[in-house]
Amino acid sequence: MSKGFRPKKAMVKRIKVTGTGKLLRRSTKMNHFEAKESSKKSRKDRKEFLIAKSDEKAVKQLLP
Repeated sequence: MSKGFRPKKAMVKRIKVTGTGKLLRRSTKMNHFEAKESSKKSRKDRKEFLIAKSDEKAVKQLLP
């Protein structure tokens, strides 16, 4: 018997959906080795970025 749709848990943890339905993601390269980065780059990378329009459809299919 089929269990129906199962969302990808990895995507659920990484993607945030705004109230208007836009998808936000974290900046890349923000896990470790932060000491050698400039403080300017670190501040810039703290904010979240919109997912590209071309990828939105594929990502939304993986979310609940």
